[in-house]
Amino acid sequence: MTVGKLRIGLIGAGGIATDVHIPAYSQIADQVEIVAVADVVYDKAKAVAATHQIEHAYEQYEQMLAEANLDAVSVCVPNKFHKDAAIAALQAGCHVLCEKPPAMNQIEAKEMEEAASESGKLLMYGFHYRFQAETQAAKRFIDAGELGEIYSGRVQAIRRRGIPGWGVFTNKELQGGGPLIDIGVHMLDTALYLMGYPEPAVVLGKTHQQIGTKKGVGLLGEWDYQNYTVEDMAVGMITFENGASLVLESAFAANVEKRDTMQVSLMGNKGGADIFPLKMYQEKHDTLIDITPAYLPEAHAHHQEIHAFVKDCINGNVTDQFAKQGTNIQKIIDGLYQSAETGKAINL
Repeated sequence: MTVGKLRIGLIGAGGIATDVHIPAYSQIADQVEIVAVADVVYDKAKAVAATHQIEHAYEQYEQMLAEANLDAVSVCVPNKFHKDAAIAALQAGCHVLCEKPPAMNQIEAKEMEEAASESGKLLMYGFHYRFQAETQAAKRFIDAGELGEIYSGRVQAIRRRGIPGWGVFTNKELQGGGPLIDIGVHMLDTALYLMGYPEPAVVLGKTHQQIGTKKGVGLLGEWDYQNYTVEDMAVGMITFENGASLVLESAFAANVEKRDTMQVSLMGNKGGADIFPLKMYQEKHDTLIDITPAYLPEAHAHHQEIHAFVKDCINGNVTDQFAKQGTNIQKIIDGLYQSAETGKAINL
């Protein structure tokens, strides 16, 4: 190994590890080296190691953390196992990039935040939509004051028939919830990121299970409708301490026109914006104008996220903002689910 390379370990050898993390790290092989992979299905870990020329394969990540002399770890396991894996890696002296959502609930996310603080290591979550070119361009305009005070917004993560036919996405015990915690969390984080992550105050939520428990058309494969234990739609409203508000809609399956909608819309007192694709709206010189970028750089958001993580690790840019934001977004998700269960607004 070339001196100075970041030694990377993977906890989990599933699709997110092989399709996203390994390719992204491989693009910057002059900076990092994936030296170990662990998976409770040991044959899977061995197969991934052989395919990608990774030196060590483990069945237990605890052994990997003890033996592989790692600098950083990607946590690529189901939500239920995020907390234990991330905390173990942090306590072993590793920086951690953990897939979204942070955890199963805000209590776990807070424990992860505290472990990161105590370890002095970076804990970052896989909210890759922050790294989309549209999001980054919008952020520059917002930071320059072009939208003014953002006081309201709407986020949508809605699939017409997009219940995943693989993985544990329909298992509440392992996943913590359905579209809200899986895809809705992406658009929620993107909105909060652009709004400066205001402190949430009150949430009101409602969940629905109308389509997932019945056999039907599956555009993302056939799902186990007989053991479907999560919501197939969630809606909610969030108010913030600074007076702003946000409306949320998220669905794995809904009777809508578009096959897939991932959108953040923001409204400020000087302008507004839709982010995907980016279009901004203003009033200037007694004229209502729409602003559309003529060019945005092409960038693989997942890869940009992982490269940013590596850059921070190498440069020693250990910040607690990612961990704190993870706890904050988990608090909102918990509140929305609690509101849906009780039928009452929840003060956060």
